[in-house]
Amino acid sequence: MIGELNKEQINNILQSQSICRLGCVDDNKAYIVPVSYFFDGEFIYVQSREGKKINLMRKNPNICIEVDIINGLNNWQSVIAYGKFEELKGNASDTARKKLFDNVFTLMTNSKIHKFEHENHNELDDSNRIKVIMFCIKVTQVTGRYEKQTDTNEHV
Repeated sequence: MIGELNKEQINNILQSQSICRLGCVDDNKAYIVPVSYFFDGEFIYVQSREGKKINLMRKNPNICIEVDIINGLNNWQSVIAYGKFEELKGNASDTARKKLFDNVFTLMTNSKIHKFEHENHNELDDSNRIKVIMFCIKVTQVTGRYEKQTDTNEHV
């Protein structure tokens, strides 16, 4: 069975995942990259280094993201959210980065936990997780689909 996800299901998927594919436009070609993100119910928060995706979004702020949960070829859920890129500065950037780090980067294993196993006697840090650019995407439209194969041999 293939169907549409309702708004609550869409929000649950967006809020439960931390990796999405970000789509933007390079003249007339699509450009898609995976990014880590946090969704607070209204905005999607992402950090990045300078590069192609940032340059493209500065030129054309209309973007989309895709998030999916795949349990099998015929058991999946997928959400596409459309919105506008907005680069954040100052306090807005700091607040957004805190939201992102509090909700996403806590899922990552800190490099300091296992340093004794790596023959590294230098002090390790996680400063490489902080990227220069913080941005948000104001979600303006969402759509979601799913497929769930039902076993016709099952007895209820």
